[in-house]
Amino acid sequence: MFQNQRYITRGIESEIPIELQLFMWRCIESVPKPDYLQIFRLEPMKTMQKIIHEQEEPEYRKEYLLKSSDPITAKVYVIDSDTYSTMLLANEY
Repeated sequence: MFQNQRYITRGIESEIPIELQLFMWRCIESVPKPDYLQIFRLEPMKTMQKIIHEQEEPEYRKEYLLKSSDPITAKVYVIDSDTYSTMLLANEY
């Protein structure tokens, strides 16, 4: 899974910095048994960006803190269809 063409939506392109996009793709690559749906919750914490990465089956959860001068709030889904993977904002689903 997630070893195919990767796409992002307009919402991701306009709201999520490229550094965070790349970080989330790398997070997915590190999951031992990735599910077709990956969930990322982005939360600001003063000068830090908190990223909570989850999947349902098998259950997986990991938290990251990254230095950020402009942390954001967002919920991001990454969905794998076997042919391609798409990163989108939850409100674009």
